[in-house]
Amino acid sequence: MTFKEKVNKLLAEALLDKPTLFLIDLTITDAFKVIVSLDDDNGVALQDCIDVSRAIEANLDREEQDFSLEVASVGVGSPLKLIRQYKKNVGRTLIVKTVQENLEAELVEANDEFVILSWEAREPKKIGKGKETVQKTLQLPYEDIKEAIVTVTF
Repeated sequence: MTFKEKVNKLLAEALLDKPTLFLIDLTITDAFKVIVSLDDDNGVALQDCIDVSRAIEANLDREEQDFSLEVASVGVGSPLKLIRQYKKNVGRTLIVKTVQENLEAELVEANDEFVILSWEAREPKKIGKGKETVQKTLQLPYEDIKEAIVTVTF
């Protein structure tokens, strides 16, 4: 079994114990630096990262293969990668990049095929001069999203 296969197996076993925790990314560099990015339906606690790190590190032999290990939650400005992340962030504001445009909109709904976004826009009045604020919505399939990041508001 290769080093990467061992890490994958140990990570899968560690995540079985925590059903709300899920893997976003696993990277193993040529220098055997293992980087694990996690997310959780309710937010990742520091103890979750510690538990996963210990489950992996305790079952690997540094005499067999020297490695470094980093287990962390996804960062605030990290792009959403999984449908599960979109569902978790319903009601929050996203910056969404598509092939045609960039939007800042509220994530109103997320299902397995698409998201529904809602935002206010200034458009010319239908009658008369000037502009008016209109509410816009867009149903956007996941494959049309190049990148989506949750915005942080204070």
